[in-house]
Amino acid sequence: MSASSPLDRTAWLLRESAHQERADALTFAHRERATRGEKHPVWDFLHTYYSYSPAHLRRWHPGAGVQLNDASERSDWRWYAPGLVPNSVIPDADAFGREKAQLAELVERILRRTAARSGQFGCFGLHEWAMVYRDDAHRHPAPLRLGQDGTDAVVESNDLRCTHFDAFRFFTPDAVPRNRQLLSRADQPELEQPGCLHAGMDLYKWAMKLGPLIPGELLLDTFELARDIRLLDMEAAPYDLSAWNVVPVPIETPEGKAEYVRQQRGFAERGNALRTRMLDAWLGPVSVPVSVSSQDAGVQSAHGAQTVLDAARSSRSVMTRSAAS
Repeated sequence: MSASSPLDRTAWLLRESAHQERADALTFAHRERATRGEKHPVWDFLHTYYSYSPAHLRRWHPGAGVQLNDASERSDWRWYAPGLVPNSVIPDADAFGREKAQLAELVERILRRTAARSGQFGCFGLHEWAMVYRDDAHRHPAPLRLGQDGTDAVVESNDLRCTHFDAFRFFTPDAVPRNRQLLSRADQPELEQPGCLHAGMDLYKWAMKLGPLIPGELLLDTFELARDIRLLDMEAAPYDLSAWNVVPVPIETPEGKAEYVRQQRGFAERGNALRTRMLDAWLGPVSVPVSVSSQDAGVQSAHGAQTVLDAARSSRSVMTRSAAS
């Protein structure tokens, strides 16, 4: 394996320290609440659904192929390989790919295909409403802004267009058949699209799973995107969260729908920029068409997305063979 952008010890320790300070600032409020045993209906999600502790977020890595000089303390860290000079180490994408072949293929496929598809902007965050539809058992203890009947009426007067399985799987039984399509885990790579808020939040999960292959600064960028998206997710939810100073985005109104879509488009742009950066950091620069254009039901065909993926993999294979020769 060839190394790129070697960092001397002073340089990488400075980056590590800056990363830790930034991570500590991002998790400070959560850690303070935890010491008091205090729950939060918006922010706990970032540390429970995504089951990574603040300590995980605090660990800095340089990214795949970046050599750290004078870093012998990392010599036994997972997915690190010896560098080109004594006591140096390099995060090893090839070792990760061998050990986690299925995961690597899944993450690459989801990132590339999602970035290549057009965004859909007609869901209006109704997945949260579908999770309480005609059901008195709710996932949050907070009351419903419109009451049960009013909440059910919003679901019934709108078209459910959820494309994200990990949201769809929490739909109530009565809400499931109201979605435009039934979703499954196996179909996830074929259906993820950049307009989906949960697909944007999941970039944090994928960055965590890739571990040392993703630069720490980029990991924190994905966390910040997940944080910002989570707020809109709950602002547009059916719950009354005024006790936590959450101002609703009332998607039951035309004005609320317009505001939701405005923010959704911004998150789609940010998400696709992060997808490109993640792929570049992990696998090296490979051109991937990126689209977040507004097509109400517009998604690239599976064939088109597969063509993009196959071309990217072919290019990556050529680079790998060249590096090994």
